[in-house]
Amino acid sequence: MTGTLQQMLTCLWSARRIQRYLDADPAARLTPGEISRLEGHLATCEKCTRVAAEHRALHRALSLWSGGTGVDPRSVDRVRDFLAAIHDKDTA
Repeated sequence: MTGTLQQMLTCLWSARRIQRYLDADPAARLTPGEISRLEGHLATCEKCTRVAAEHRALHRALSLWSGGTGVDPRSVDRVRDFLAAIHDKDTA
């Protein structure tokens, strides 16, 4: 039981640091000791490794999603002008 409790506490400790580890945010840096401990845990814990993989997949998906550009307002104006011209031609 002690081993299970220790594993649960290590997973809890790791879960609170996985995102910071993956982001490598300079404002929320992990110490070298924390990095070593977390990497050691990820090497042995399937559950936390899956959590890290999910965070990576989410990060990739969001980076692709936010990379799109908006519609150029000039293009919208050209389409409106074109449709207005067609409409005016049909009603004349």
